[in-house]
Amino acid sequence: MSRARKWLGNAGVVLALIAGLAVWTMLPWFAVLALVVALVLWLLLTRNGRLTLEAARIGIASLPQRWGASSVIVVGIAGVVGVLVAMLAMGAGFEATLKQTGNDSTAIILRGGSQAETNSVITRDQVPLVSALAGIARGADGRPAVSPELSQVVNMVTRADHTDANAQLRGVGDAAWALRPQVKIVEGRRFEPGKRELVIGQGARKQYVDQQFNDLKPGTQIELANQVWTVVGFFASGDSHDSELWADAETLASTYRRTAYQSITVRLDGKDGFNKLKAAMAADPRLKLDVDTTRHYYAKQSEQLSGFLKVLGIVIGAIMAVGAVFGALNTMYAAVAGRAREIATMRAIGFRGLPVVVAVMLETMLLALIGGLIGGLIAWLVFNGYSVSTLGNNFSQVMFQFKVSPDLLWNGIKWALGIGLVGGLFPALRAARLPVTEALRAA
Repeated sequence: MSRARKWLGNAGVVLALIAGLAVWTMLPWFAVLALVVALVLWLLLTRNGRLTLEAARIGIASLPQRWGASSVIVVGIAGVVGVLVAMLAMGAGFEATLKQTGNDSTAIILRGGSQAETNSVITRDQVPLVSALAGIARGADGRPAVSPELSQVVNMVTRADHTDANAQLRGVGDAAWALRPQVKIVEGRRFEPGKRELVIGQGARKQYVDQQFNDLKPGTQIELANQVWTVVGFFASGDSHDSELWADAETLASTYRRTAYQSITVRLDGKDGFNKLKAAMAADPRLKLDVDTTRHYYAKQSEQLSGFLKVLGIVIGAIMAVGAVFGALNTMYAAVAGRAREIATMRAIGFRGLPVVVAVMLETMLLALIGGLIGGLIAWLVFNGYSVSTLGNNFSQVMFQFKVSPDLLWNGIKWALGIGLVGGLFPALRAARLPVTEALRAA
């Protein structure tokens, strides 16, 4: 009967622990701060709280004597937090890069049902029809702010291992520069219409070299489609365009024998410009096209990969967390066994079960916090701003930087404290249940 009652009690603790961890992971910072304030007030203003502080002080004072065992908790949790934050920072960086590319004042038009530019086709006779639609703003010259563009995937040699990788070559005209004022030439000049000249984004410049494995610079010649192209400048945009190569649209079309465009980017006329444009396009049966704001379009491009990286990071972090929990359990069980006489003595002089439980938990949570801070710091120092590339929805490389944000660090700390909670709870309960007379005799 007593064994069944004990089993049911442990099962209840496990269920309560699972529910508590689920709630803990969803708590915002201010709710956690409120819990910390409530705990501090309980420790300072109640008798049990003061007894807990005294018991915790004794346990923490003995940490240097068993630092080797305690470091298992710190190192294990630091590894979990470091890997978790790094994986999530990769997804956050990719998502931020694509979200920065668009805005609500411009729209992108693709063939109906197309998910990306590479599988979109817009015929040349559709361009003037689109230009005449309501909702499109006009430039200083009085013409519609419309930029028909080509998207061509080309092979470039990577700097890292000198293998071929897909790069996006965008064919544009003068309107593209006006529609994207964030794109600035930082070295050299723009390409001239009618010439096989390239301007290259700063991200692509870091990623690629020429066919002789030399760095890209003004005057570098690159062979594309059996034609020699000359690099005449480099631009910076702070978004996914940094990963692209730009050239004159008509020259690109003649080189690759392209008779159609892949997309049209337009500037919207006021806040209701998008709705007007969408309605006007739907009303014209000659236009089987879709329109979306550039902000929403590029945000959708990041959803699949960033979501995958988030799930992967959580899965890997959870697997590592299980190992860290077992390490914490072994360490704290050993600590409780080694301090059996000390704990029994405290129980004998009036320390009740609750102060003992909370004291052991505070000790474990302190080690978990140290591990979480170390793991977060390592992730920030090593990965924040680290540049990588991945294959985007246009089947071309997109350069982006890891982004270790305060939110990710905060999530890492919450994971660390959650591991500490699980790893310290059962040893703490064992300490509270330790029979006083048996512990004193064994000692």
